[in-house]
Amino acid sequence: MSLKHASCRAVALAALLAGAAPAALFAETPADTLVLADAIDDIVSIDPHEAFEFSGLDLVNNVYDSLIELDPTKPGEMVPGLAESWSVSEDGMTYSFKMKSGVTFASGNPVTAEDAAFSLRRVVKINKTPAFIMAQFGFTPENVEEMITFEGDTVTIKTDKVYAPSFFYNCLTAAVGNIVDMKTVMANEVDGDMGNNWLKSNSAGTGAYVLKSFKAGEGYILEAREGHWRGDAKLKNVFMQHIPEGATERLLLEKGDIDIARALTPTDVAGLEGNADVAISNDNGGQIYYLAANQKNEALANPAVLDAMRWAVDYQGMADTILKGQWAVHQAFLPKGFLGAIEDTPYSLDIEKAKALLAESGVELPLKISLTVRNNQERMDIAQSVQNTFAQAGIELSLDVGDGATVLDKYRARQHELTLQTWGPDYPDPHTNASTFAINPDNSDEAKLTGYLAWRTAWDPGAMSAETEAAVAEMDEAKRVEMYRSIQERHRDDSAFILMFGQLQQTGARANVQGFHTGGAVDSASYWLVTK
Repeated sequence: MSLKHASCRAVALAALLAGAAPAALFAETPADTLVLADAIDDIVSIDPHEAFEFSGLDLVNNVYDSLIELDPTKPGEMVPGLAESWSVSEDGMTYSFKMKSGVTFASGNPVTAEDAAFSLRRVVKINKTPAFIMAQFGFTPENVEEMITFEGDTVTIKTDKVYAPSFFYNCLTAAVGNIVDMKTVMANEVDGDMGNNWLKSNSAGTGAYVLKSFKAGEGYILEAREGHWRGDAKLKNVFMQHIPEGATERLLLEKGDIDIARALTPTDVAGLEGNADVAISNDNGGQIYYLAANQKNEALANPAVLDAMRWAVDYQGMADTILKGQWAVHQAFLPKGFLGAIEDTPYSLDIEKAKALLAESGVELPLKISLTVRNNQERMDIAQSVQNTFAQAGIELSLDVGDGATVLDKYRARQHELTLQTWGPDYPDPHTNASTFAINPDNSDEAKLTGYLAWRTAWDPGAMSAETEAAVAEMDEAKRVEMYRSIQERHRDDSAFILMFGQLQQTGARANVQGFHTGGAVDSASYWLVTK
């Protein structure tokens, strides 16, 4: 797409969304408006209890608030949200939240404990994709009215058993924990949908911004509201436009037609080096790159072979070249920034050590293994690097290339030998990844527990499964942190997985833009602190 085409499309989109034709909008961005470009065609819904894609969560994070919030300036740190305080009973199964007074929704309606109870019940009742985050605490459409109650200014939530309080609180900071305006939402209910269809193009929250317009696959406009409990947004408007091409974003950023570019490629970032009008920021993302070795293959079930593979990957070489700026060496299943995440990276490319381990393993050399990989340029580049260094150690990899669906189906059916995959968290608590990487309730083929990566790899974690279950129930947060650290260290060294990279997020912004936070691995983007 040419720059001229992109600029014309952007002006046309502004007119379409705003209902007017601000001719100068893209000649230079207005002082009171934050103009962003990103690939936002992943949005399925902007109902906070249905949204589950990255772009939709960014929007939701600026329009709604939850009982407990995360501090954008201190990733992972919980702060009071719509609840001013909270506590858990001695038996660890009853949580109480006292609501802040004086907070209102965008409609002007006061925020009450009833709104909070309604919202959390609604998550379970409408049962959209992210509902499992709440359902894992024992809530069902049949029992949620009894499990989540309110009286006066207090919401009371009962769980089905004891969980780590930090686990429960972390889950409430996810989008499903956002509180909606009960009166406004139910006034727009159609056929018992609890306002779901209406919330796909409207908002009913307490956030710093109100949704003014949304066009799927095109963009959205947010407008600041006065009196936000966190302090009013610094900029009056936010204009997000769907521009998935990094090269186009780069040109618009250089010209000053946009304030922030969020889909830049490493090539685009390199092209902006030395431009004093543009600043590049780096933050952590939630995705993890890993290799998974099917334990049904006798050679791959050999611990010495797996150890050899760990020493036969050129982690830093790839991070410095083909993955530069997009991924960093990371050798644990929890993303950087998560509670209990470990950051040490003991493995590096050491062909001689890999050779020695293979010699000790007793397998016939060269060892011939198939590597199943998605037909995507980045993944193919990684696969070819691994193929090259493995060959130097004595492992001949043949690449089994397929489209995303085919590769995933093979992995879920345990039909791979070695496969290159990524995984990302579903909610901001360590259990989201620990439960799938380190738990396997039933290793039989008949169990078909495809939600567990350990099962997909036919790996039995042994005692690690029970330890992971214990960690999610540990009431003492400091002890819980140490439990996850220990589990990750042993998983890194003794599992069927070779953890390689953690995601990085590179954002380009005009030099005058300050205060933009992407949310790192545990939160979503925050617009209300941005100045320019």
